[in-house]
Amino acid sequence: MYKSSEITFKGINKLAIPAIITGIAEPLLSITDTAIVGNIPLNPVESLAAVGIAGSFISAIVWILAQTRSAISATVSKYLGAKKLNQIENLPSQIIFLNVALSIVIYFITVLFAKEIFQVYNAKGLILDYSVNYYKIRALGFPLTLFVFSVFGVFRGLQNTFWPMVISIVGVSINIVLDFAFVYGISGIIEPMHIEGAAWASVIAQLIMAIMAFVLMLKKTPFTLRFKLPFNHEIKNIISISFNLIIRAISLNVALIMANSYATKYGDNHIAAQTIAFQIWLFFAFFIDGYSSVGNIVSGKLLGERNFKKMWLLSVKLGRYSVVVAVLLALFCGVFYTKIGGLFTNEKEVVVLFNSIFWIVLVMQPINALAFVYDGIFKGLAEAVTLRNLLLVATFLGFVPTLLITDYFGLELTGIWIAFTVWMLLRSGILIVKFRKKILVKNT
Repeated sequence: MYKSSEITFKGINKLAIPAIITGIAEPLLSITDTAIVGNIPLNPVESLAAVGIAGSFISAIVWILAQTRSAISATVSKYLGAKKLNQIENLPSQIIFLNVALSIVIYFITVLFAKEIFQVYNAKGLILDYSVNYYKIRALGFPLTLFVFSVFGVFRGLQNTFWPMVISIVGVSINIVLDFAFVYGISGIIEPMHIEGAAWASVIAQLIMAIMAFVLMLKKTPFTLRFKLPFNHEIKNIISISFNLIIRAISLNVALIMANSYATKYGDNHIAAQTIAFQIWLFFAFFIDGYSSVGNIVSGKLLGERNFKKMWLLSVKLGRYSVVVAVLLALFCGVFYTKIGGLFTNEKEVVVLFNSIFWIVLVMQPINALAFVYDGIFKGLAEAVTLRNLLLVATFLGFVPTLLITDYFGLELTGIWIAFTVWMLLRSGILIVKFRKKILVKNT
């Protein structure tokens, strides 16, 4: 369908729907962990808080390291559009090797200082102990996750979102089954492992996904996984793009870390409610990210073709589709507004706090949709410097000041989500203005 880069409803959704399924796999996994752990009979609030804190840090590390996925995708799609894939034959294996090596180093460093890291989140007592124990197991999956994400980047660059979807579905399904078996136990077979069981379930699922990714890359792509020197001529460009995206991811995670730190400061019930709200926010984000992925992979190919008129059409259609999806998701949750919190925990105080902020999560979804779509397009155009500067502005001139002001006035969780809304308004608004100016220049 995309051999001629036709920007049609069918063509876009042929890529977007598998990308959506792939995208929601990780947050669906986290939501399942949250719901299962939140209903543990032993210390459910502390367990839920620990999963939220440790999960937030794990997401931060993975997002920072996984930025090479976008760089790989943009580069592969550009060479695909220019019909010169043979010039980057050895590039994916080199990037994957560097990614996995870096993730192993980070694993040992973060595990060594895990207690100190979670103390920064204001975790203490039982929550701190649970966070450290959960993290030390979950972090074993870093190299596996980074390998899988890198392979997904290759497939996306080749305009193929089907195989990443298959891998994700298998991984999520295995994880959910193991979650129930390990957390609650199976009478006479497996003793309940509680929060540590959830961590082991994730690691095993990640291992199976990595094996599948390894096999499918060898069988379904023109690339090899054999590492060989010299480095490809594009390696410097990919490292440069990745470095700027890593700075962007770090600034992004400053917002996420501060949000969880402040929620923890407000109390155990607050961080538990924040964990539920944020997991749902992530689910929405990754759902809509399916259209962002199309922007990433197709804009890169259109850049290789030098077809800026179709790039403009792509942005318009992706924006419309993503906003419609965001509104539908928000309306669906609105119908079941008072029921959702109870799916994650039986603690009434946590549910009340969650219900008091969930409306903000829903209202901001159309704003998020536009931000994610244009973010994906700029990644496809390899505009890493623009994305880096945008997140620095949105975080340090938008989110942080808003959070400090709302905290001063005692708005607590409501203040955190007001800060998130300001953050996303800046991210979407600035990117839309910049893209319009950029494409108007190219088309004249």
